[in-house]
Amino acid sequence: MSIALVTGAEGFIGRNLTIRLGELGHEVIPIGRGHDASDLADAAKRADFVFHLAGVNRPQNPADFATGNRDFTSEVCEALAAAGNRAPIAYTSSIQAAADNPYGESKRGAEQALERHGEATGAPVLIYRLPNVFGKWARPNYNSAVATFCHNIAHGLEITVNDPAAPLRLVYVDDVVSAFVALLDDGATRTSGVQEVQPVYETTVGEVADTIRSFPGSRDTLVSPRVGTGLTRALYSTYLSYLEPDQFSYGLPIHADPRGAFVEMLKTPDAGQFSYFTSGPGVTRGDHYHHTKAEKFLVIQGTAHFGFRHIVTGETYEVVTKGGEARIVETIPGWTHNITNIGEDELICMLWANEIFDRARPDTIAEKV
Repeated sequence: MSIALVTGAEGFIGRNLTIRLGELGHEVIPIGRGHDASDLADAAKRADFVFHLAGVNRPQNPADFATGNRDFTSEVCEALAAAGNRAPIAYTSSIQAAADNPYGESKRGAEQALERHGEATGAPVLIYRLPNVFGKWARPNYNSAVATFCHNIAHGLEITVNDPAAPLRLVYVDDVVSAFVALLDDGATRTSGVQEVQPVYETTVGEVADTIRSFPGSRDTLVSPRVGTGLTRALYSTYLSYLEPDQFSYGLPIHADPRGAFVEMLKTPDAGQFSYFTSGPGVTRGDHYHHTKAEKFLVIQGTAHFGFRHIVTGETYEVVTKGGEARIVETIPGWTHNITNIGEDELICMLWANEIFDRARPDTIAEKV
């Protein structure tokens, strides 16, 4: 396991990184606002690897750009040189380092200080010119537009989008952390120079805003956006991190009749929907067939009898299963089917259908088994 010196450990990326390093068993020496030059000197003596994440990006005094970025980076280099430590350094620079403005100039100055340190000591220096980084724990109205959008929308506040077509290049904080952690692996490539974190999402301000706006409404429609992969997955996780504890849960409509209750839990654009139902002893549900729709049933509690009959040949089949068996019963197009609670307790059954129920085209034809 490595000993990692992390500057800016209390910041957005630093907090995510230090937690992940701790999970993996690495020792972290955090250097933040409350530490002084002696703390930095002690850390420089022990570190196997340096993650230099500290910096200034929105000071009240523009002169603080140079102090917080270029000058502090020089201090880090001097501490390492004084300790005779040639540990590799990963630095979170910015795409603004190529820009002609005070912030960009200060980040470029920091890069140059690190490059000189690398040339003088032989320490590998990896410079990450990161685009807009987003993810949990980013400060709204400070770190990124994504953080602001997520915070405001989660709290029912308006967001401002001046130019929806404005291009936006994003990288997710978990991908940044994964790239950094990989540098600690035995045999990891640590080639000095400008590095990239992948994937970089090429999008627009308007597309990001619209995606985040869609998240709260999914609790009402029950239709979840495609949150399983890519940018939408990362945006959804980020959005959830801005919810207040009293928003962690929400209710669902319960459709009850003498047979029991039916509750739809989640619907998806292209992977069907999830629900559950209950039935009292002796109650039969179903007695219908489908031409195309497919369903999977999983009994959670109680004992169920599934009856099947082919609507053309008349062939019959039955399955009995109970809670705890973890047995899926699948309905087959062209076979009418029903489910009867043959136990003494309430039957609770989960149900997945491969399509969202459409009242105009239900593909559900009544016919007794």
